[in-house]
Amino acid sequence: MHTDLQLLGRAVKQAQYRNHRALDTALAAVGTTLAQWDALRAISRSPGASARELAAATFQSEQAFGTLVGRLTKQGVVERSPGRGRRIDHHLTPAGEHLLAAGGEAADQVLAANFAALAEPDRATLLALLQRLNGEEEPGAGAPTAV
Repeated sequence: MHTDLQLLGRAVKQAQYRNHRALDTALAAVGTTLAQWDALRAISRSPGASARELAAATFQSEQAFGTLVGRLTKQGVVERSPGRGRRIDHHLTPAGEHLLAAGGEAADQVLAANFAALAEPDRATLLALLQRLNGEEEPGAGAPTAV
């Protein structure tokens, strides 16, 4: 049996698109966007990280991440401070921690609904297959991923 790779690619993209739309809607209700919440997650996972590191972790260009973090700083949810050399370190403010937590609760609800059609063993298999496809050597390895 030969799997239609274009069909497989489309199915992965369709699932991703469905996740993103549902997450955008749920996150808007708590006052953020998927891109903003993903940036907050990345900063929380790597406090003091540079813009270059955070851009890579959130699948954005450095310029796009810089624009995004500028907005987050104006909203009072991210602080930037001088690091070594020209490096700028990033940290969440208490308001950022609160927004991250609220977004996490909303995301958990959306993802539970989106993956409800799969039994737990199927979810674990899907995760393991995607991690292998993405070159991750063990569960949880590699860069943080956007949902």
